[in-house]
Amino acid sequence: MHLTDFNALHRTQALETVRPALDIPRWLEAVVDARPYSHHDALLRTARTAAQPFTPEELEHALSHHPRIGERAEGSHQEADFSRAEQSAVDPTDADVQQRLRDGNRAYEEKFGQVFLIRAAGRTPGEILEHLSARMANDPATERAVVADQLCQIALLRLEGLVTP
Repeated sequence: MHLTDFNALHRTQALETVRPALDIPRWLEAVVDARPYSHHDALLRTARTAAQPFTPEELEHALSHHPRIGERAEGSHQEADFSRAEQSAVDPTDADVQQRLRDGNRAYEEKFGQVFLIRAAGRTPGEILEHLSARMANDPATERAVVADQLCQIALLRLEGLVTP
């Protein structure tokens, strides 16, 4: 959707338009209620700082929408399409990578109690595994900050696909 069309939408329609980017109500409302945007960069600037910092409950809710790295999102909704595209570099037939991701995801979830989240778009499986390994050294507070940043990066990429200049 073009930015001028997004600016003209009824609030409810605008919220639904950007929901696949990041389903955190406070973020959605901040992005939508700042309309109209004079240019695309203004939209992205608002989205980058909207609702920051996320609460632990907001992070938990947002993470519930993300499949594990290496697992394909199911369904035909836009959020699942985004996830599949973002993880397209992770070959589901590469048994070694899949096993390393399963092991890493399991260890991460045991340590942090949540799914490992990373902006996978533009990263190789090796880079994803390196980040997963490095982040295991984080304490919970540091990791929450990293997850919030990754969530924001993913939201911005998705928003760029939903609302075009």
